[in-house]
Amino acid sequence: MSALDTVVVPINRAGWPFIALFAVAALLLASLAPRLAWVGIVATAWCIYFFRDPPRVVPQRAGLVVSPADGRVSMITLALPPSELEMGIEPMLRISIFLNIFNVHVNRMPIEGVVTKVAYHPGRFLNAAMDKASEENERMAVRLRAVEGRELGVVQIAGLVARRIVCGLVEDQPVRTGERYGLIRFGSRVDVYLPPDAKPLVVVGQTAIGGETVIADFAGVEPPRVGISI
Repeated sequence: MSALDTVVVPINRAGWPFIALFAVAALLLASLAPRLAWVGIVATAWCIYFFRDPPRVVPQRAGLVVSPADGRVSMITLALPPSELEMGIEPMLRISIFLNIFNVHVNRMPIEGVVTKVAYHPGRFLNAAMDKASEENERMAVRLRAVEGRELGVVQIAGLVARRIVCGLVEDQPVRTGERYGLIRFGSRVDVYLPPDAKPLVVVGQTAIGGETVIADFAGVEPPRVGISI
């Protein structure tokens, strides 16, 4: 990787229409009120920054579950998966990743397997950091069957600012760990539902990196981790 590669980050193609819109608005603002030109420049720069899509180095050992998103681990709890995924009525281990407007918003597959169900659920736009956002907010839920047979759920949840969930998956589609599959605009949350016997390898408050941070290990024997803020 060259020094330039560390500065110039690829932009997700879903962002180019918005970047163009912000740029045109910036030009119009500059022509109408030259003293406010900097407002349009800053807004356009932020839009470019929001849609950045940096490459990631994805762990490849069988059984590893990686974070589907960049952000803060906001909750780790037992919870019922969304009913539309038809994963039963027993609680599963839910790890929630909260994305603020400055995080990378490209979502990635947590594990290798096959997509067995994709279901959209309309809803509200509550603060995605709230626990009830899992049930009440607009969401796109995906059910996965990992290569070793375990069932997982990955749910993109719209937030207070987010108004659009992008998911490029279809049922029966094979996927790889770390593969890009969607995006949420502009601030949101992603929940991962794991079998209840899974041991979380992240802690609440930890910053996760999508496609890189290992959040669970089906093949490991390490106990759940604990953490302190220092």
